Amino acid sequence: MIYRQLGRTGLKVSQLGFGAMRLPMKGEGDGAVVDRELSTPMIHRAFQAGVNYIDSAVGYCNRDSQRAVGDALKGWRDRVVVSTKNPDYGQDEKAWWKNLEDSLERLQVEYIDIYNHHGLTWKTYVEDVEPRMGKWMTKAVDQGLIRHICCSSHDSCEGIIKLIDSGYPASITLQYNLLDRANEPAIAHAHAKGVGIVVMGPVAGGRLGATSDVLARLVPGIDRVPELALRFVLSNPNVTVALSGMSTMQHVEENLNVAADEVTLSESDKAQIDRHLVRLRKMAELYCTGCGYCMPCEAAGVDIPAVFGAYNQGRVYGLWPAARGAYRWIRNGPDERNKTAEACTECGACEEKCPQNIPIREQLKEAHSALAEKDGQ
Repeated sequence: MIYRQLGRTGLKVSQLGFGAMRLPMKGEGDGAVVDRELSTPMIHRAFQAGVNYIDSAVGYCNRDSQRAVGDALKGWRDRVVVSTKNPDYGQDEKAWWKNLEDSLERLQVEYIDIYNHHGLTWKTYVEDVEPRMGKWMTKAVDQGLIRHICCSSHDSCEGIIKLIDSGYPASITLQYNLLDRANEPAIAHAHAKGVGIVVMGPVAGGRLGATSDVLARLVPGIDRVPELALRFVLSNPNVTVALSGMSTMQHVEENLNVAADEVTLSESDKAQIDRHLVRLRKMAELYCTGCGYCMPCEAAGVDIPAVFGAYNQGRVYGLWPAARGAYRWIRNGPDERNKTAEACTECGACEEKCPQNIPIREQLKEAHSALAEKDGQ
């Protein structure tokens, strides 16, 4: 296992981290819990191979992730860096402390190494953290309940850079992967400022976990897209940890094999990837740039940019399982106004507004045929 320093925390952490967000479950609905018979051996196998960073959160795995991690930590606590998150941004100090106390109890630990504000943005930092929550965090450090004040963030790259420049978080957990490189400037800036970077979603929330004829064999000797995705993240020298949400022992073994390499991709490999992705992005823009000028769809409520975004995952990147999953999400999502392509009435109003003159009605039919044909429609 290769280890890197987590910014100014001084902690030496494994470049592969165990993300405890997708642990195997048993049971149904609200009664579903983490399957300890499967999850504990997986976590222990990772620890035995040198993984010493594990991350959880209050709501993961139907709110059972922290307890499952706590069960697996027995006998390993002194060798593992434990990360979890507090989602509270309210006014009630007691509620904030209750979250911390609950996490300590569920994890069965006396202190938490990396304690994150969950989903921090520059706006919530200015309005909530700087005036009050930062003081609660500092008090928790003084009491020995947490070791390092950190955060996770889905803010814009510019917002994350502002968080870094505030000097407040010792590390930031953020999104970065082969298909989403928007945070690269923030990652480089964090490294320069001594802030650790923990990457969530190295396989793009599972999108890069499937096969793709387009992305496979892009780099000689790498046939599997998930391996390419993980190697891509770890090849960035400014990244400290790549968190992988492992749900099977096979995932664990495959990721351990990748993380055993110190140099995950050569410079020529990365140049080849850059050239290929630039070409694919240009191809995607020929179809739809996602500008949204066609919206709203007054006649039927079709979410045209979302449908084409899902379609592009398949026809441009070859990620058809992810594309069909995204299409199902549009159809079954909480917003009833956002409908899939079959709802189109072919009124043509969207085509009059499209700056690229895309034949939207025809492409919506193509998208539905490609994305719904294997989904019972």
